[in-house]
Amino acid sequence: MSFKDHFSTQAATYAKARPTYPPALFAELARLAPGKLLAWDAGTGNGQAAVALAAQFERVVATEPSAAQLAQAVPHARVTYHQSAETAPMLADGSVDLVTVAQAAHWFDRPKFYLEVKRVLRPGGVVALWTYGLCEITPEIDATVYRFYTGQVGPYWPPERHHPETGYRELDFAFAEQPFPVAAMELTWTLAEFTAYLRSWSAVARFSKDKGFDPVPAMEAELSTLWGGKARKIFWPLAGRLGRVP
Repeated sequence: MSFKDHFSTQAATYAKARPTYPPALFAELARLAPGKLLAWDAGTGNGQAAVALAAQFERVVATEPSAAQLAQAVPHARVTYHQSAETAPMLADGSVDLVTVAQAAHWFDRPKFYLEVKRVLRPGGVVALWTYGLCEITPEIDATVYRFYTGQVGPYWPPERHHPETGYRELDFAFAEQPFPVAAMELTWTLAEFTAYLRSWSAVARFSKDKGFDPVPAMEAELSTLWGGKARKIFWPLAGRLGRVP
């Protein structure tokens, strides 16, 4: 399966505008792991999860197939970045305590990836995949965003988007499963910050390329009355799959 690149064209926007994962999630994953020596973050994008893991682990290897995404990666003394897809040839067999994939497992060749996870994890090692769908702000704003998501840019979502929409419940998974930690992202954003986030959507980038114009300004104008002149709290529930190797 070839690498499906939906984010390189808006890598800088993605790095600046995506919400950040809660530190408590990484603390809980570290608690569940058999040790804190080495973590592998696959599909790292700009390194958001990798840097958060570095607060818990002595060393983090972060892999990402997109050179444009890696160019935006946040440097950290305990994080080493490599351009790679679903494999980590730089990692020795049975050397990793935790493997994570944040908002990327639905793009992977998962059978290939799962074989690699089983190779690199040490006994009792943990693998965690997580995702998020649409955010929650207010019922009126949510309804407007949903119309934009399913209507104007809806045809431009790739088929794999189904998995974030269903919280990875239908994603194939090859490990002894345990409950995924309860977690959510919460941020307070202005309307301008929120619409920057909309521009990081792969469907918006594909729409803009196909139609020759950016659909976000019209969406911003529609939201402005509902939003008001203040920053608003935004909530993204996280869902995922967590497993352990024998």
